[in-house]
Amino acid sequence: MNVVADASMITVEGIGVEVIERGSGPPLLFLHPEIGIERTAPVLAHLARGARVIAPSHPGFGRSELPKWMNTVEDLAYFYLDFLAALELRDVTLVGASLGGWIAAAVAVKSTERLSRLVLADPVGIKVGDRETRDIVDVFAATDDELNALAYFDPKAGVRDYTAMPDAEVMIASRNREATARFAWSPFMHDPKLKHRLHRIRIPTLFLWGASDRIATENYGRAFCAAISGAQFALIERAGHYPHIEQPEAFAQRVLAFADARPS
Repeated sequence: MNVVADASMITVEGIGVEVIERGSGPPLLFLHPEIGIERTAPVLAHLARGARVIAPSHPGFGRSELPKWMNTVEDLAYFYLDFLAALELRDVTLVGASLGGWIAAAVAVKSTERLSRLVLADPVGIKVGDRETRDIVDVFAATDDELNALAYFDPKAGVRDYTAMPDAEVMIASRNREATARFAWSPFMHDPKLKHRLHRIRIPTLFLWGASDRIATENYGRAFCAAISGAQFALIERAGHYPHIEQPEAFAQRVLAFADARPS
């Protein structure tokens, strides 16, 4: 295992993956959104107060390797089933945000053997409107300023000065965008079959939704939630599409409370 600046590189089924780990206790696997995950992300520290947080970079994102054959979210979902087995994780709270939520849902419809709970934060991944209705904003057609205005309660939260960033960080941002296009371009941000498989998820599930999300609206989130039997839905105020970024403490509190809950 190689350590890369406070993250570890591990190999799962021949694929080198960057993994951030924080805290101790019950395992919590955090699957990041299309913008990636930073080692300094406050949400990781907040979640680590009540769990052993494991936050990998998806294949093709961050510093993780990308096999040539891997090009669908289905591929990523099967990879994470292998990841859970390789790390011998059980009773895992699986948390996914945006693209990571899509991946998490795709994992859960295949197998929940190693999972205890599922948290989906502003996930994409299904189509809820008719053919002429766009459910999810075309993130590839928007400028950075337009995207930040749609994605955040406070658009300044998404501003990044690429001219001042180290080359390595600019490269990671570029890789994240390229990998997002690879996995989610066509069909755009959804799998036409996933909605019809969500009934297979039979573990406690919580949807957390940024009240100011204009990438995928609350109505989209509630329709997604309704497709999973017994799933709960909760808004996070003063947050947009990435509530774990804008409200990391409130987000972590909701996740940990749900992870700790036991049937009455």
